[in-house]
Amino acid sequence: MTRSFLPLLVILLGLSTLKGQSAAVDSSRLLRVLTFNIYHGETMLHDFNLDRIADVIRYADADLVALQEVDFHTRRARGMDLATELGTRLGMQALFGKAMNFDGGAYGEGILSRFPIIRSINHTLPYSPGHEPRAALEVLIELPSGDTVAFTGTHLDHTSQPKDRNEQCRRLAELYQNFPYPTLLAGDLNAIPDSEAIGILRNSWSTTHGEPAAPTYPSLNPEKKIDYILFRPAGRWRIHHRQVIPTPIASDHCAYLVVLELEE
Repeated sequence: MTRSFLPLLVILLGLSTLKGQSAAVDSSRLLRVLTFNIYHGETMLHDFNLDRIADVIRYADADLVALQEVDFHTRRARGMDLATELGTRLGMQALFGKAMNFDGGAYGEGILSRFPIIRSINHTLPYSPGHEPRAALEVLIELPSGDTVAFTGTHLDHTSQPKDRNEQCRRLAELYQNFPYPTLLAGDLNAIPDSEAIGILRNSWSTTHGEPAAPTYPSLNPEKKIDYILFRPAGRWRIHHRQVIPTPIASDHCAYLVVLELEE
């Protein structure tokens, strides 16, 4: 999808233009950011169809994508590197960050980017014995404006006990406490907006979802908000649009899109 169709796309998605956004937009600092839990490539029809996932990302016209539940050469994903497969379909750079070994391969996070990637690092996050290991995949990207921005995708603990999620949020706060670049954090955080985990992040990050928060899970008749895009520092980012994109077949999560501008 070319940039010339962006106004039409905004109408089709029903994106809400935020009030008080009359200032001129610097397109060289504008980012369309998507987070999407892809359920290891399996659709809600119980088949394996990466084209459905790619179609959602293409429809959102995303510049940066945080992917969760990403398989890398596992048997259940037919030996595919899912991040690279999606990147090839979309003409985007792709990276995989391993959280754990799984099913003959690995399982973790993915990032897709239209912008040049300067550096990447995969951070391990704390977890309790018997729980799934978790990771946060970070990239530094260069915008058309020449600015350097960090983008981190993660997937926090999914169990009913909040201990690991809270510790993972504290670790994320520590990682970026004195970070020199404007930063975006995106992913399936498995926590509702008024949870302790999100409260920990909000001590140093700003949320994008507004109030009331539109639910993102499950994809068919969503009931709760657990997928997020956050930013820091607060004074460097302006939100232009946000949208929960229904994906009742492509995944068990809705995709969540936010359009932000990096301010000088």
